[in-house]
Amino acid sequence: MSQAAKTSAVAASVAERIEALDWSGAEQSLSERGYAVTAPVLSPTECAELITLYNDASRFRSHIIMERYRFGIGDYKYFAKPVPELVAELRSSAYPRLAVVANRWAEALGAHTPPYPRDHAAFLRICHRAGQSKPTPLMLHYEAGGYNCLHQDLYGEVSFPLQMVFLLGQQGRDWEGGEFILVEQQLRAQSKPQVVLADQGQAIIFTTRYRPVKGSRGYYRVNLRHGVSRVHGGTRYTLGIIFHDAK
Repeated sequence: MSQAAKTSAVAASVAERIEALDWSGAEQSLSERGYAVTAPVLSPTECAELITLYNDASRFRSHIIMERYRFGIGDYKYFAKPVPELVAELRSSAYPRLAVVANRWAEALGAHTPPYPRDHAAFLRICHRAGQSKPTPLMLHYEAGGYNCLHQDLYGEVSFPLQMVFLLGQQGRDWEGGEFILVEQQLRAQSKPQVVLADQGQAIIFTTRYRPVKGSRGYYRVNLRHGVSRVHGGTRYTLGIIFHDAK
């Protein structure tokens, strides 16, 4: 990250940083590939402060050891209420921009459901009426040998089609390996893996479940799953922003 980017990330509010991102380019990349990588959003100091929270059990509602469930090797923790202010601001500031993309995708696929509201609080009320009231922002932690199996983050009947992960450290400095992986499964075709690289403080925006792809008879859904390749050395921390709540 350049010094100018570091200074900008510190000087601007979270909402201003999110608003300043190239959302047109992000939407194009999401539609074409199922993911987009943003410019730096979090400063190194903010990344370090988030990492220090990981050992404070009072900040989390649940601690998942991946090996117990055959999810991989590593662990992750879901934040408890109240979610840290920085995390809450990232979630509420990014949602309106992504709701525009989500509604365009739903329209392309001919969905017969109400559009996603532009305000995140309004969307959370929909989740809560469906019995999904537990916050889903989380932090993930891997040591050497750790990895995350391919999966989709769905926690009930209500879900949002896009989510984000922020790298809190730097690959090549804080850890080796541990690449973010997306695997796409198109109809009557073999699965296509994609390795997505990002730097500290950047976000990877990606589809929770599927993206629309235009075919000869209109748009159809292409499923994607995500995971993390094996970490060869060091310690990898990330912050996950999921926009729907869980049961």
